[in-house]
Amino acid sequence: MSGTTESRTVGLDDPSRRPVALAVTNVLQPRNCLLVGMLAIGFAAAGDWTGLLWGFLGALCAGLIPAGYIEWERGRGTWGDRHVVDRTKRAPIFFVILGSIGTGSLVMVLGDAPAGILAAMLALWVMTVGLLAVNTVWKISVDSAVGSAVVALLAGVQHSPVWLLGYVLTVGVCWSRVALRYHTVGQVVAGAGLGAGTALVFLFV
Repeated sequence: MSGTTESRTVGLDDPSRRPVALAVTNVLQPRNCLLVGMLAIGFAAAGDWTGLLWGFLGALCAGLIPAGYIEWERGRGTWGDRHVVDRTKRAPIFFVILGSIGTGSLVMVLGDAPAGILAAMLALWVMTVGLLAVNTVWKISVDSAVGSAVVALLAGVQHSPVWLLGYVLTVGVCWSRVALRYHTVGQVVAGAGLGAGTALVFLFV
């Protein structure tokens, strides 16, 4: 009887049983949000195509390199998937992100990058410090934090509140994380709040 109950519980927890939520969380994962978002921020900050190069550098350091590290560790069997649901195993990821974003920010300073894209990078760096600090005692949603930060940064650099409509996508990210039982409502709300807060501080203070 207990075995039957356990198998049913496992079945309910299987992400494959929630295909829409799984699709949303995969499409709007941090790597993809940062690739599109940083390219747009770079273009807006520079006002011409050169901003796309700075934006790609930002996306590379903030999203693609960390995602590559996660995939590398997955291949070694360190984690089961990119979500790294065990909070205690996340610290190395945050340190890789901090090092990667820090290096990219230094290149931007030396290369006289537009102020907007540099502010975005610094905001993401500080956000990661916050995520690391919170993660030591409580599981917080990185996906929600990144999705929220990207939208806020876009709105700020573009100087247009219209971009805040992108929070519809952030809500989708939050919903998917809860639906897949990777996070609680409190964890996704905290992540989204941290992402928006750090973005606003660096853009307007």
